[in-house]
Amino acid sequence: MSSYATMGEDELRQRVRKLIAEVDPDKVDMFTFRGAQFDHGLAWVYFPQDCGGLGLNPKMQAIVNDELRKGGKTYYEDLVINPIGIGMGAATLLTYGSEAMRKLLRPCFTGEEIWCQMFSEPGAGSDLAGLATRAVRDGDSWIINGQKVWTTLAHVSKWGLLVTRTNPDAPKHDGMSYFLIDMQSPGVEVVPLYQITAEAEFNEVFLNDVRVPHEQMLGKEGQGWHVALTTLMNERSALGGGSTQRAGGAIGVLMALWKGRPPGVESESSQAVLRDHIAKLYIEAELLRLTGQRARAAQRSGNPGPEGSVGKLAQAEVHKRIWECCLDVIGADSLLYEPGYELRRPAGEERRDRLAVAKYQFLRSRANSIEGGTSEVMRNILGERVLGLPGEPRTDKGMPWKDIPRG
Repeated sequence: MSSYATMGEDELRQRVRKLIAEVDPDKVDMFTFRGAQFDHGLAWVYFPQDCGGLGLNPKMQAIVNDELRKGGKTYYEDLVINPIGIGMGAATLLTYGSEAMRKLLRPCFTGEEIWCQMFSEPGAGSDLAGLATRAVRDGDSWIINGQKVWTTLAHVSKWGLLVTRTNPDAPKHDGMSYFLIDMQSPGVEVVPLYQITAEAEFNEVFLNDVRVPHEQMLGKEGQGWHVALTTLMNERSALGGGSTQRAGGAIGVLMALWKGRPPGVESESSQAVLRDHIAKLYIEAELLRLTGQRARAAQRSGNPGPEGSVGKLAQAEVHKRIWECCLDVIGADSLLYEPGYELRRPAGEERRDRLAVAKYQFLRSRANSIEGGTSEVMRNILGERVLGLPGEPRTDKGMPWKDIPRG
């Protein structure tokens, strides 16, 4: 097998152009094109060969995305296609999964098999290590019982990333194990949770005597906390990366709304105040983009460190302020919301489409400071693991999980 470790930027760009020439994304469906992208080693260039990569530095992925973007292609937008699988699960599987499990990486990247993440529970949200979902060994399988909540995309997922309690006699961080489970398994029940956007993106998942083969454990028995940290660090890096394009993403919508607003909507003084506010948000968005670029450039392996929590915290708070400002620009019409309109995107109604997107994202962004770890948790991680400040005292340290008071 040839080595690509010394491949430079120009050679990588030529490889992307060759892919587009061979498989025109305007003439094939998304699955076909992204399958070819995986086979060319351009899915995750920092992954090994035969796993969708070329063994390059992670920062080289931006070159691939840039070439696809130049051609007006949008298939590089991974987090739209399969956010959990691509943004969090793939790196976890590569790090802790078996060789046999790596065959799942291709349909994960193409979007043919959607993944979800089952961590949070009604009694274990921010304290993941307090989870109670139980897995009991039964020969070559594990029998799993419990409940998960806030599970994004569980209703359309083929695979689920699941953390369970396998040893209640061990301290809470030591008695956990991590599985990849088939969401179509008998005993898996998914119940939708409707949001203020009127959609059911999140779900509750009930696990009733679900049988999972031992070979679908990621890592070793009792290693679940460490495997989960890999997933969480990738999640926060994905959520906090921001747009890779200047004036892209949320701030791009705000700028377009500002430029396209009807004349005479506000007084001259109100316009000046709003213009200054937008300028400040533009600066914040650009700082977020550059911070994300710097983090990606410094990354030396597929799994980021706690610094991803910094970007996740900043992204959540900046995006909430941007979408709030969008409603200020829209004015009184922002009080009206038609669920689902932003997904239909009617041709010839670009401004109305932007209005619908902004209204939807204002409501949806309320979750940004909760999902993937609350902003409060991110501040704790920033203080303890990045700045080196002392952590809060833990009275349950070393105590068997079964003896820790709950409820």
